[in-house]
Amino acid sequence: MKNKENVTIKQIFDLWLPLAGSWFLMGIETPMLTAFVARMATPEITLASWGSIVYPISLAIEGPIIMLLAASTALATDRLAYNKLFKYMVIMSLVLSFIHVLVAFTPLYYILALDLLNVPESLVEPGKLGLRIMTPWTFMIAWRRLNQGTMIKYGNSKAIAIGTLIRLFSLIIILAFGRWYTNLSGIFVGSLAVAIAVTMEALYAGKAVQKILKESLPKTSNNAPINRGSFIKFYLPLAMTPLMTLLIHPAGSAGMSRMPETLSSLAAWPVVYGLIFLTRSMGFAFNEVVVSLADKPKGLFQLKRFAKVLSISTMGILVTIAFTPLGEFWFSKVSGLSSNLVELSSITIMFAILMPGYQVYQSWYGGLLVHYRETRGISEAVMIYVGLALLGLYLGTHFASVPGIYWTINVFVISGLCQTFFLRYRYKGISI
Repeated sequence: MKNKENVTIKQIFDLWLPLAGSWFLMGIETPMLTAFVARMATPEITLASWGSIVYPISLAIEGPIIMLLAASTALATDRLAYNKLFKYMVIMSLVLSFIHVLVAFTPLYYILALDLLNVPESLVEPGKLGLRIMTPWTFMIAWRRLNQGTMIKYGNSKAIAIGTLIRLFSLIIILAFGRWYTNLSGIFVGSLAVAIAVTMEALYAGKAVQKILKESLPKTSNNAPINRGSFIKFYLPLAMTPLMTLLIHPAGSAGMSRMPETLSSLAAWPVVYGLIFLTRSMGFAFNEVVVSLADKPKGLFQLKRFAKVLSISTMGILVTIAFTPLGEFWFSKVSGLSSNLVELSSITIMFAILMPGYQVYQSWYGGLLVHYRETRGISEAVMIYVGLALLGLYLGTHFASVPGIYWTINVFVISGLCQTFFLRYRYKGISI
């Protein structure tokens, strides 16, 4: 699209759809995993160890590299810039992978699992096995997201959806083989499937970006060259955003471990979180669209219209699931949960209805702040979210008289709303 052309809703939709498809397919990963392992041996142990140890710790460690997608979308203006970003990606991901190894293969794991997260003893060894298998996760995510951002910037977002399909099919094949043709534990099969699937997606993204690097990416541009100082100034606030957010996930598990109905809450949590992620994924995809189109004629006006429709639509989906038999079908037939966990999960979803709606507006205001390179407001908003969430979880460990998952989801909703309003405040305060 040329700069002189007005942005239309159709153009926004065409850019957003493959990104949303990619996020949605990514979101299916957790429900797909739980659907298989819930039908294997000791499903509650497997689900609880995945949801309280393996997945949240892996996410927290890789948190600083998640925003490489937004960084490469904004900064990969020429080949030299891409090469610099690639160099920084390798350094960050190797350091984070080393941290992952320290946690998974040394006594540090027991300090984290038993003393900090306070998970039940029955989850400790399965969690350690899963975390060790997930060692390649951080590097592959970093490499993939750097290349995905470059593909978005140069108009090849459909390749991202193809890569996610490859990831999903790889996941299904390994889960199905492990479920029906081996006697391996659910945590082994599930962790191995996720690790291999994300590796396959990263390999595809690395191949798909080569055409852009050779044909579309200019050797030089008029933009100021990237150096270590400018990159840190731009990226550090972005990196802190997912890091602090993802640290809340294990904090939520730690909180639920100290609240009523511990094992049931921990077992239901990955299933509930996976469903909420599916509906929020539509809003996650909007962030890069805002960054890409905000400076185009009529861009802000049309993006704001699109945000309103998207917010209402995604909340409507969750309302339908929460208040119709579709919810019971999802948790019982699709996810394979026991009747006790079905009831627990169905009620929890009712508390989460606002989450996909405010996610759209977090992407709207956050994308605008990235576009205008005012990223400090994003990290400030996340600090507010984290501070309120930690306070709420702490209070829950002392005063909660309801199942821990109910308390935790309400803490996250209230904290997320405050984060959204602060992002709006920071955007309104910048000089454009």
